[in-house]
Amino acid sequence: MRVILERSNLLKSLNHVHRVVERRNTIPILSNVLLSAEGASLEMKATDLDLEVTEATPAKVERGGATTVPAHLLYDIVRKLSDGAEVMLKTDEDGNAMTVTSGRSSFRLQCLPQSDFPELSAGSFSHIFRLDSVALKGLIEKTQFAISTEETRYYLNGIYLHTHEVGGKLKLRSVATDGHRLARAEIDAPAGSEGMPGIIIPRKTVSELQKLVDDPDVAVTTELSDTKIRFTIGSVVLTSKLIDGTFPDYQRVIPTGNDKKLIIDRQSFAAAVDRVSTISSERGRAVKLSISEGQVTLAVNNPDSGSATEELAADYSSDPIEIGFNAKYLLDVAAQLTGTEAKFMLADAGSPTLIHDMADETALYVLMPMRV
Repeated sequence: MRVILERSNLLKSLNHVHRVVERRNTIPILSNVLLSAEGASLEMKATDLDLEVTEATPAKVERGGATTVPAHLLYDIVRKLSDGAEVMLKTDEDGNAMTVTSGRSSFRLQCLPQSDFPELSAGSFSHIFRLDSVALKGLIEKTQFAISTEETRYYLNGIYLHTHEVGGKLKLRSVATDGHRLARAEIDAPAGSEGMPGIIIPRKTVSELQKLVDDPDVAVTTELSDTKIRFTIGSVVLTSKLIDGTFPDYQRVIPTGNDKKLIIDRQSFAAAVDRVSTISSERGRAVKLSISEGQVTLAVNNPDSGSATEELAADYSSDPIEIGFNAKYLLDVAAQLTGTEAKFMLADAGSPTLIHDMADETALYVLMPMRV
């Protein structure tokens, strides 16, 4: 194999694929990226056996071929080469090593044979649909912060993507919950998603996808089966296994009878929560909200270090209520809201609270209260 390509093209593609590779691997081949040169492009592929990313980049292929080299090492080398440089990748006759040459720099990397590289067989996909990257990015970003990190409840370690009928219209919904909070977002269901199975996209896949959907002009082709999902974003193809489990009936935890309405300035509220929570212990992080007509008082009491309070003006005219929340969870939700104001629908100190984005009625958040 002998290939010449622009450093910027090589770096961009390596950046997309090398992140999938775990830094510590007991199986050597999984530390490597598969390089395949043919025609006028170099294709790169990396996998951790659950997730696979491939991308082709334009290249001058003087001699076709394929090999695998350490992914993070190659990425670090290319990253440190000078901007605008040309890079030549050339394998030895016996295929045991690859030379990376650019200007006066030359690196020799150990190769492992292409035949050892695992293939994440995708099988056949039952549903195919296209989404604007902006729409997909919204579904992910509004919900991913609520994904559970608790491995025992593995079926909560991802985003639940499914279709749901609302007022006679089919919607594509994303939902994530860790048992303490829930985030839900939806868009009009794209053609081809009708009758799709409800699927759980793993946290790592969600994280990689989030980094790939940055270009607002790109349409994302989504293919899915009962066990796999594939996203094609421009020249990048991301294939992932799905979480094999049943997502709980999240509708049951979304309260319908909350009648106490609080409307508050989002930025002022977030800043106040951030200030008063400075005093709280990391373990509890509880902020007490004392809500009465026209105002909210935030209070934090930490027996070890002291206390803090702050008052905010608010639009509220129901019975006074005192309720506690985890400060980090309040800040996470506030960071997702796009409107200048947030709307809280409350019931009592022990019941879940609904938070609406005043500028986006398709997004909904549920927070469980804390005892304070």
